[in-house]
Amino acid sequence: MKTTRQPVPQPAPQPAGVPAWSAWRTVVWFGIVSLSADMVYEGARAITGPYLAALGASALVVGVVTGAGEAAALVLRLVSGPLADRSGAYWPLTIVGYAMTAVCVPLMAVAPFLGGAGLAFGATMVLLERTGKAVRSPSKSALLAHAAASVGRGKGFAVHKALDQVGAFAGPLLVAGVVALTTRTWAGLAALAVPGAVAMVLLFVLRRRVPDMRVYDAPEPPATRVEAADAPAASAATTEGVAADRRLPRDFHLFAVSCAASTLGLMTFGLIGFHLSDAGLVRPALVPVVYAVAMAVEALSALATGFAYDRVGARVLLVLPFLVALVPLLSLADRLGVALAGVLVWGAAVGVQDSTVKALVADLVPSSRLATAYGVFAAFQGAAALAGGLLAGALYSGGRLDLVLVLGACQAASLVLLVVVLRRRGVRQPVG
Repeated sequence: MKTTRQPVPQPAPQPAGVPAWSAWRTVVWFGIVSLSADMVYEGARAITGPYLAALGASALVVGVVTGAGEAAALVLRLVSGPLADRSGAYWPLTIVGYAMTAVCVPLMAVAPFLGGAGLAFGATMVLLERTGKAVRSPSKSALLAHAAASVGRGKGFAVHKALDQVGAFAGPLLVAGVVALTTRTWAGLAALAVPGAVAMVLLFVLRRRVPDMRVYDAPEPPATRVEAADAPAASAATTEGVAADRRLPRDFHLFAVSCAASTLGLMTFGLIGFHLSDAGLVRPALVPVVYAVAMAVEALSALATGFAYDRVGARVLLVLPFLVALVPLLSLADRLGVALAGVLVWGAAVGVQDSTVKALVADLVPSSRLATAYGVFAAFQGAAALAGGLLAGALYSGGRLDLVLVLGACQAASLVLLVVVLRRRGVRQPVG
């Protein structure tokens, strides 16, 4: 009996045609967008505490507002990430998120003119700006992962991070310069409307030139046709594949837990800066200078490990637990030279954690689940950062040796999980 041929269900069509811009141009353009936006929110974060205090906030209120803002920036990604993947609205969510930052930060300048309502208004703007970060981050990372696919995701995320850090330097300097000239803190916040407007213009141009970032993805292999007798099995396999695609892989969750353990052991610079000042190693006025040096090291670390990721594979991430384990051992020393070496190691660890690990996330999950994965990953890191801050703060006063040992144990756990992931997946080959 003659059988008929039926096609296997086709995957979603990939965009055709040659992109208007090269992949590298798109990556760099995205980095300049982030540079401009970073000037806005890093400039604001540099003076948010004193600004809220000037509006009448107590130390407790400042802590609650800023803490709630950082929590919102991370936890809400559990909503925005899956929303982006379900709706496909990566560009709209990215644009809305950046717009919230570009608008809310300059509006903080209005607070001193609102009398008794100024503090509530200022605090609301802080929370809305951080919410904007949560709205855009998973979608932006997903778009960037597509753009960097053909040039190497390690290099792509590294270059983006380096440009991002330029904005982190420039924003606080812009605010400090305006405040020094005008003697008005609100004027410094108002000046951030300029880089905010620049970021939005650049973003709209990028959206117009490359409306679908999937043009940079490798083409899907052609689907094969099967005999009717094999069609049910093929259909079942396809259905199973679609169902699996809706779930994040086990390797992703293992890697997320590994990075969470690493984050749990990575002290915040706030505690490091407190030690430098408390131990009399650095004058309080110079602590921001030390932080700026650490940010420079962070950018260099992101570039170095990002390029290495594309050349030697994901095993370059094995350096992260060792770097993090060294941070408390060095940065909490009583000698200035050793403590400053610890600060440099801290910057290097943050550079890997905030950049290169995102390349492996993109390589561990299906393309259709990128935004969801970045949202879940951020939630893991956010929870670990909160727990780690409480742990380090409690152990610091009780004994630094205990702090070094406990945080070192966290890195041992992180290393074991990372090795398991690399062995299960196989070390990724360099991009050709």
